[in-house]
Amino acid sequence: MAAIVDLRSDTVTRPSAGMRRAMLEAELGDDVFGDDPTVNRLQARAAELFGFEAALFFPSGTQSNLAALMSHCQRGEEVILGQEAHSYRYEAGGAAVLGSIQSQAIANREDGTLELAEVEAAIKPDDPHFARTRLLALENTIGGRVLPRAYLETALALAKRRALATHLDGARIFNASTQLEMNVRHLCAGFDSVSACLSKGLGAPAGTVLLGRSEFIAKARRARKILGGGMRQAGVLAAAGFYALENNVARLAEDHRNAERLAAGLRGLDLPVERHTNMVFVRIPADRLVRLGEHLESRGVRVLPAPRMRLVTHLDVDAAGIDRAVAVFASYLRG
Repeated sequence: MAAIVDLRSDTVTRPSAGMRRAMLEAELGDDVFGDDPTVNRLQARAAELFGFEAALFFPSGTQSNLAALMSHCQRGEEVILGQEAHSYRYEAGGAAVLGSIQSQAIANREDGTLELAEVEAAIKPDDPHFARTRLLALENTIGGRVLPRAYLETALALAKRRALATHLDGARIFNASTQLEMNVRHLCAGFDSVSACLSKGLGAPAGTVLLGRSEFIAKARRARKILGGGMRQAGVLAAAGFYALENNVARLAEDHRNAERLAAGLRGLDLPVERHTNMVFVRIPADRLVRLGEHLESRGVRVLPAPRMRLVTHLDVDAAGIDRAVAVFASYLRG
């Protein structure tokens, strides 16, 4: 049987032979004591790439984002972010549950941005009736959509004028930089902190790096410990992250090409389709959704069925896999 074409997410990738070898050969220490050389090497490399003083390795993006929010905000303070933001919608309410941080969610516009006039209007006055607004948090990419540098500069200027700290959830920041043909140092310049995932498009099995000034990273290290993220011989995972940064960034353009190939194929089946970076969104009639999902699964194409179905390309799906997926969609819709 042909290999599964898994389009559920770019988190489903498996380490390549080169990445596994790097993990096997990683020099190890105890990262809680700060002496795992491979973790330290990854952190130094990430800080260099992004142009920050320091970086900290986390097991997950959820924990990295929460540690960032806890390091910027005290209990009872507020973060402004988008209603579609991962930290608001998909991280189990951790900011409220574990950080006692109030989230002020603003509707994302169609392009993923926040209307900055709405952001400014949501900043609370210095009055004991209100939570203190401390942080503006943005996400890039968001639903595959890229926030352009010009927008980020305007948002950063607003935050600076209103004395807000800024955090960027760089869930797929390298996809954004690939789309814009701009390095991450330039794209993220001016943010107080950035969380960059290594386990999505870059193909590491786990891991995220949080970047910021040295004093901020010291706070985040304490938050990581509180959240249970202090790992010991973490260099096994850090080696995968380092390999990903060195080998899997340039190839993201291939994922974007494959996403466009997939989008074109589905458009050819008269389906409504959107494509953003490595994500394709296709609308499926509700009465056909369940059977379509079963049909795809039975023929080795794995998706998350939904009326607006998200299909994600990644390093484990090549052009032949894309063509196979389109053919399976076609066999159902034309069957």
